[in-house]
Amino acid sequence: MMRRTRCPHCKGKLEPGQHIHPACIDAYSEAEGAKAERKRQKQVRAATRVEKAETRRRKEAIKTIPDLIKEAQVAFNSFIRERDRARPCICCGLPLGAGEVGGAFDCGHYRSTGSASHLRFDERNAHAQRKVCNRWGAGRAVDYRIGLVARIGLEAVEALESDNQPRKWTREELISIRDHYRALNKQAKKEPTC
Repeated sequence: MMRRTRCPHCKGKLEPGQHIHPACIDAYSEAEGAKAERKRQKQVRAATRVEKAETRRRKEAIKTIPDLIKEAQVAFNSFIRERDRARPCICCGLPLGAGEVGGAFDCGHYRSTGSASHLRFDERNAHAQRKVCNRWGAGRAVDYRIGLVARIGLEAVEALESDNQPRKWTREELISIRDHYRALNKQAKKEPTC
């Protein structure tokens, strides 16, 4: 004698020899099809994530030193702007503001990245500066120096001015600098501003 079992779809009792109720066949097939489709979509999403991660890894591997310098500089400059957001302009002492498109202030370097590229990531050499002072005021070097002496001291300014040691950045250093300043930016944006 065969034991009665339950229908896998409606959980009703089956007659001997039946595996599913005849009325449940279509509904069960649709449910199984939907389940299979969900499983397939999940597998596709997982494969897509793996593919995107591999693409990111390959793109990172082919970046040149100038590409990495540019990315590190963007992260560094963003950090300096965030760090000095509450301070006045290093040159003119006016409030920095934030009303203009793209912000009203830049990360200005005392010794420019063109003339002293080895100091491009030195936090003592970079401070928030109003766009008017940085771009159209030619950096206002004399005023910048006066503000810099007030902020970091004469000894530190003279150390910056006398630092002419050339530097050749490696891929690993640039990636480390970029990632470090990106993390600092992320952390700074989470902290409440006063």
